[in-house]
Amino acid sequence: MFTTAQAERAGVSRKTLSGLSSSGAIRRVAQGVYRMAGSPEPDLEYICTPWLALGGATLAPAPSGAPAVVVAGESAAIAHGIGDFFPGVIDIMTPSRRTTRLADVRLRTRDLRPHDVTFIDGLPTLTVERMIADLLEQWTDRSLVVDALRQAGEQGKLLSPRELASLLNPVATAHGATSGAECAEMLLQEAGLPSEVAVYDGGTATAVGGAPLGQHVGGRPRGQSR
Repeated sequence: MFTTAQAERAGVSRKTLSGLSSSGAIRRVAQGVYRMAGSPEPDLEYICTPWLALGGATLAPAPSGAPAVVVAGESAAIAHGIGDFFPGVIDIMTPSRRTTRLADVRLRTRDLRPHDVTFIDGLPTLTVERMIADLLEQWTDRSLVVDALRQAGEQGKLLSPRELASLLNPVATAHGATSGAECAEMLLQEAGLPSEVAVYDGGTATAVGGAPLGQHVGGRPRGQSR
């Protein structure tokens, strides 16, 4: 898939694109977004299409270094392949306020850090930890959040309970916890996952309450590929 802007950067004019579309060589999937005729439809095309249309492949990164267009919320869960969410409105985060005429797209302004984002088939998407915090911030049905968390743990996609605890700090009180660590403990217990949340002190990992703790859930340390 590619956009008109990407084609123009490669020296292909709009007139040429129009001719290729008319001849059936390329297929227009949205305003300014095309796919080569005969190429398989990407699994996440319905998310990738608005991401491309919003300049996801061409905009400079945010001042923080994070991508300028990031898949968020339930759309991020679907991209990760976790949870029981159905395709619907595409949830996108951008570093500054924007509007769009794209149908079924919701834009939200957030100042993300580079490590809040991972790439799924080239698509900048919230990490599982950041996504769980985002879903709670939006008051997504708690059972759906817990299901997504459980599947992430089972699939080895929850890489840092400690990071999850840190990200939950801003929403912990609203969800009946005194801290992000307690909120993470509650969610992990509800999900049937190891509930200890790592607290690092001088390089030593301990659980809340002082018990020794491994550095990951789901059997895979952070940074280790599948």
